[in-house]
Amino acid sequence: MTTSITQFNGKSADAADLAPLAFAGFAHFTAIQVRDHRVRGLDLHLERLRSASDSLFGQHLSEGVIRGYLRNALAVAPPEVSLTCFINSRPGEFAPAGDSLDLDVLVKVTGPAEPPTGPLFLDVVEHERHLPLVKHVREVSKTLLLRRANARGFDDAAFTDRSGRLSEATIWNLAFWGGESVICPGAEVLPGVTMQILVRRLRALGIPQQSRDVSPSELGARLSAVVMNTWSPGIPVARIGDAPLGQDPEFVRQLQGAYADEPMMSV
Repeated sequence: MTTSITQFNGKSADAADLAPLAFAGFAHFTAIQVRDHRVRGLDLHLERLRSASDSLFGQHLSEGVIRGYLRNALAVAPPEVSLTCFINSRPGEFAPAGDSLDLDVLVKVTGPAEPPTGPLFLDVVEHERHLPLVKHVREVSKTLLLRRANARGFDDAAFTDRSGRLSEATIWNLAFWGGESVICPGAEVLPGVTMQILVRRLRALGIPQQSRDVSPSELGARLSAVVMNTWSPGIPVARIGDAPLGQDPEFVRQLQGAYADEPMMSV
């Protein structure tokens, strides 16, 4: 049975709730994989929503309000689902905030995600996200660049910034392994919740990691790479652009083990 639940401010959404949002582009969100009614990195998801609301709206809803809306949706959902929590404002886009700004929460629940198994082939495209620290909606470039990469025979696209540094992929963070430490690109990226979980778990496990600039010219067999997001802590990458990469299964096992070490929490 297909799971499809949509709630607006804690209640089942109707057409009147959704119509103003049909073409709304001034909002942000976080995407969560729920397993056995629990999630990893709940504190990081809540912090993402708080900081993004402060950036876009100059205010934020309390953690208690957000968790209440999430619990309402999960109470009528199966134990294993994908949950996306969107926050937008009234008035919406193309309007001044005025003296009164209200925040609305849309929660969408669907079936659990099935990530690709990899290894993936990534095209290299110069692209910089606007407001890279905010997970905001209406990023048409990500879908466009994914489809252009597909047309060129790639599975997805990895981005370089104006300085030629690798940053992230369309809906993924990138990480590399050179045999001694996990390497996160130093270019500006959206700090994914899965990436943040891995940073703290790798630190706790004593696995070396570093953040530094990575350019396409240094890619080759001595480096392994993965992409990660809420779907998976590590999907192997076989090639980025014209550069074949190393395939070190121990790298993926390290990431999966570190991710599994993160406690799961009830909302």
